[in-house]
Amino acid sequence: MQSTDCDVLIVGSGVVGATLACALLQGGMRVVIIEAKPHTPPSAPLPGINDNLSNSQIPQYDLRTFALTRASQQIFAHLRVWEKITAQRVSPFREMHVWDASGAGEIHFDSATLNEPTLGYIVEQSVIQAALTSELADFENLTTYRPAKVQSFNLTADEAAMQVHLDNGASLTTRLLVSAEGANSSIRTKAGIPYQLRDHGQQAIVATVQTERSHQETAWQRFLPTGPLAFLPLSGSHTSSIVWSIDTPPAQRLMALDQEAFQNELENALEFKLGTVKDTSQRAAFPLQSRHVLNYVQPRLALVGDAAHSILPLAGQGLNLGLLDAAALSEVILNAQAKSRDVGSYQQLRRYERWRKGDNLAMMKLMEGFKHLFSTSSSLFTLARNVGLNLTNATTPIKQILTQYAMGLKGDLPQIAQHGK
Repeated sequence: MQSTDCDVLIVGSGVVGATLACALLQGGMRVVIIEAKPHTPPSAPLPGINDNLSNSQIPQYDLRTFALTRASQQIFAHLRVWEKITAQRVSPFREMHVWDASGAGEIHFDSATLNEPTLGYIVEQSVIQAALTSELADFENLTTYRPAKVQSFNLTADEAAMQVHLDNGASLTTRLLVSAEGANSSIRTKAGIPYQLRDHGQQAIVATVQTERSHQETAWQRFLPTGPLAFLPLSGSHTSSIVWSIDTPPAQRLMALDQEAFQNELENALEFKLGTVKDTSQRAAFPLQSRHVLNYVQPRLALVGDAAHSILPLAGQGLNLGLLDAAALSEVILNAQAKSRDVGSYQQLRRYERWRKGDNLAMMKLMEGFKHLFSTSSSLFTLARNVGLNLTNATTPIKQILTQYAMGLKGDLPQIAQHGK
C-alpha cells in the first residue's frame, strides 16, 4: 500500500470531528486535523447576538448547549472524555413535559419508569469542546494544522490515496479525507456532492434564563402555533437554556425587545410553568434549515455530521446524529484496518453510508412531520394530535419504546454507543 502522511485527514475540529479523531487515535491510527478557525476564547460572542442586556446577573453559560442522549454519553465515556466533561459542568435531566398550546394534549417522560438514572444531559458546547481538546492533546499520532484551509484535493494517479493541498503551501497524502466542517462544508462543495436544502422560514432564539421556580431537572417544551419553545435545565436549579423555534417575523420582533418585555413573552409562552422569568442573558438567533446530501461517501472521501445532514432542533437530535456518524465511521475504519483492508476504499465507506443514511433521513423526516403537525391550524389536525399525545401518554409500553429510542438505548448503534458497553 502507498506510503501516506496519515491514515485519516479530518477537516474540522468541532465536536463531531474531534470525536471521530479520538476514536481513530485510540485505535492507533495516524490522524491529521485541519481547522480553518484560529483559537478563540470560550466566551467569544455568537453571530447575530443581541448585546443590549449588560445588566444580566445570570452566571455565565455558553448559549450553545446540547441535549445529549445516553448513546452520546456512552460514546464520550468510551473515549475517556465523559469524565472530563463532568469535571467541568453537566446538567442531567430526568423528566420531560411536552404539551400542545392549542389543546389539552400532553405527554410526560420519566427516567424512573425505565429504571434509568436520567433521560439525558444538557451540556454546553464549550464544555464538550474543552474535554475533547484535552483528550486529543495526549496523542502523539495526531498532527493539527490551525488555522489552515483545504484549497484542493485529488486522487493520486493510482487512486491509492488522496492528495490534499492546503492554503499554507503544505501538501499531504491520506488514505481517507473526512469533512466534519458543519453545514457549510467546503469539502462537500469541492467534491461536487449535491444536497437538498429546505429553509423553514424560522429562527431559533437561544438564551439563558433565571426562573422563579426550580426546573426540577426537567425539560419543558410547549408546542405553539408559531413553533416550539423549550426550557432545558442547567446546573443551577433555577437556571435554564431556552430554545425558541419561531417563524422569522415574530422572531425578529422578539430579538428587538428589551429585557423586561422579552421575559414577559417567555413567561406567557410557557404558561408560567416555572413562574416568572426573573432574568435573561444575551440572546442569539439562527436560521433553521434542513439539508441532506445525496451521497455520504466517494472513493477516499466521507462526510459526517452537519456536512452530511442538518435537521430541525425539535428534539435536540442534531449533534447526537453527528456523534453516531463519528462512532459508526470509526468502527467501519478500525474494523477494515484490523482485517488489513483499505480503509478509504469505496466498498468500505459504503458500509458507513448504508449504516447511517437511512436513520438520519428518517429522523429528519420525523422532525419535519412534527413541525407540520403542530404548526397547522386545522381543527381536525389539532384534535388528532391532542388525542394522539394523550393516548401515547396513557399507553405505557408504547411510550417506553419511544423513550428508549429517543435516549439512544435501542436501535442499530455502533458498539461504543451501546448502553453498558
